[in-house]
Amino acid sequence: MPRVLVPFVVLAAAGFASCSTNDTKGAIAITATNDRCEVAKTDLKAGKSTFAVKNDGDDVTEVYVYAKDDEVKGEVENIGPGTSRTLSADLKAGSYQVACKPGMKGDGIRTRITVTGAGGAQTAPPTKRVTLVATDYSYSGLQGLTFAKGETVEFRLHTAAPGLHHELEIFGPDGDALGEVGPTKPGATGHVVVTLSDAGTYRVNCGIKNHSGKGMKGAFAVT
Repeated sequence: MPRVLVPFVVLAAAGFASCSTNDTKGAIAITATNDRCEVAKTDLKAGKSTFAVKNDGDDVTEVYVYAKDDEVKGEVENIGPGTSRTLSADLKAGSYQVACKPGMKGDGIRTRITVTGAGGAQTAPPTKRVTLVATDYSYSGLQGLTFAKGETVEFRLHTAAPGLHHELEIFGPDGDALGEVGPTKPGATGHVVVTLSDAGTYRVNCGIKNHSGKGMKGAFAVT
């Protein structure tokens, strides 16, 4: 998914749910600046939470909701200076971090949030684990990769390219975004769990800058 200014981004996966919407009634305010990531409420109830993000900085930004090991639970990109967007994340009890990323790069400025109570998206245990390695502008480990319809898979992305961050965005046969491993720095490994509900060809790419255009993309089959 190239990082260009678009009206909205919608992402969903098993254990991962986020969306961009204009409905801010009851939303939790997030104020992003060049050096702050202020979350108006940091103690939340389990279940779906909506965040109203305002960019008070002077650079385009993005906001992630991370679980442990930087698993992406919600994300909204391309928030221009002086503009607002919303995102929703369905969270079960636990500790999370909200990361604001001025310039849409790096690990971001982080604020911890705590979720308590019953409810929230339950992630099905993965039936298979796959590791892809990002080297320069390509993925290794995709060749010949196939899965059975209905499998729940943990995709792990290890960035081996020195000096480069990479992502792994996963799209279903209908083109809908299913989930992603967020920006992963050199030497680090991120992961996302996705249920492959439909048969067909699934597409992957890196959404950072023009990485996809340089060849950072591929596909796998579900039968």
